[in-house]
Amino acid sequence: MEMSSLQRIFAQNRSRSLLITGAAVLFSLGLAGCNTASMLNPSETLTEGYVLDEQALDSVPVGSSREQVLLTLGTPSTTATFDNEVFYYISQKRFRAAQFMKPKIIDRRILAVYFGKDGKVSQIAHYGLQDGKVFDFVARTTPTGGKDQTFVGQLMQGVGKLPTSLPGTM
Repeated sequence: MEMSSLQRIFAQNRSRSLLITGAAVLFSLGLAGCNTASMLNPSETLTEGYVLDEQALDSVPVGSSREQVLLTLGTPSTTATFDNEVFYYISQKRFRAAQFMKPKIIDRRILAVYFGKDGKVSQIAHYGLQDGKVFDFVARTTPTGGKDQTFVGQLMQGVGKLPTSLPGTM
């Protein structure tokens, strides 16, 4: 008889431990489900630099003073290297698919505020990247910094500059 009572005690303890273990597993699965969205989508988009506020930009029309631009838009990201005639406000968005991957630039925006000789705003332009080149969003024009030549064109131009005689043979 003693064996049957011992067996009954072991059976009760086993069912109690199975019940506690099952409850713990269900509780753990429930908590793990709370974090599933971020675990399944580890990608992120990073925004850096000046975030343009359209209302603030509307309060700086053409003809505004340099001080009004500084008070409204804040300190620029950079200025032109000559005579401070242009304020540049730069921002970019980078995307990475996972935390360990290098972020890739997906968008870059540049707000350029041009000043005239009198220190008043003469023009406001929005620039961005399209096919690796800077372009103006409004006019859809690409500023050039000289001749745009292909690699072969540059080689041909370099061949024309080769010396015709060797040094010291004249």
